[in-house]
Amino acid sequence: MQEAEPPLSILETSFHSTPPTIQTGFRYNLVCGSFVGVNHHGQSTFLGCSLMKNEEIESFKWLFQSWLRCMGGNAPKRFLTDQCASMKRALEACMPTTVHRWCIWHIMKKIPSKLNRYKGHADIEQEMSQVVWNSHSKDSFDRNWNDFLLNFGLADNKWLSDLYEDRHIWVPIYLDHHFWAGMRSTQRSESMHSFFNKYITRNSSLIQFVKQYDNCLGSREQAERELDAADFHTLIPCATKSCIEAQFQDAYTHAKFREVQAQFRGKANCITRLKNSALGYGKKYTWNRSC
Repeated sequence: MQEAEPPLSILETSFHSTPPTIQTGFRYNLVCGSFVGVNHHGQSTFLGCSLMKNEEIESFKWLFQSWLRCMGGNAPKRFLTDQCASMKRALEACMPTTVHRWCIWHIMKKIPSKLNRYKGHADIEQEMSQVVWNSHSKDSFDRNWNDFLLNFGLADNKWLSDLYEDRHIWVPIYLDHHFWAGMRSTQRSESMHSFFNKYITRNSSLIQFVKQYDNCLGSREQAERELDAADFHTLIPCATKSCIEAQFQDAYTHAKFREVQAQFRGKANCITRLKNSALGYGKKYTWNRSC
């Protein structure tokens, strides 16, 4: 890692480590891990890279301490990882104020293999997904989870018990009040690993790895500069006459404005109706789709 000024715009960081894939000149495999963030265009961007001998707690502590030094001591506000106990403990020790989130995609894809010995496992998988995604408060999640375990006779399942103990770092209702830049999984990290694999092979030496990593960074930086130039020289017309949409047009990059504009288009055929609050403390507006 290189010493650098901490990028002030980075609000969320994802880290994903892969099995040994880089063959170095020292004749042993290393674990390759990448720090990935999201830039102002919604693009995945490399924030750092590591090579480690193993995935033990002490290795991750060394890694995160090195990362913090590169960031001028500024820990990221949020951190997304795969479900790794060693990483979790190292993060707790090195970045105690950072909100840590496990990749929900990795957890949910384990359901079939973890629960397929139970009768009606397809129904179990469907019901668990409903509980995880459709509980609208922490209390309702707790109730729904307990009902789910009782209905399917899963109260003694250790995997589910452990997941429930760690619910605050993977269940959406416990985490979605934080800003995650649209990230709930480490799939961005995995896609960046795929992109990086265009530059290296399993037989790349350590020197080649460093050189090609610089080339990879240069490619991502060039893509960002091209989008910056397009944003500066072109304008996306507003879809409505809303002054609010015009404010977004002026302040947002094209990529982010398109996302907002899609919502404005969705509201274009809606009408608002004013209704009194049921509690009498004010008024509320409801949106109704017109035909």
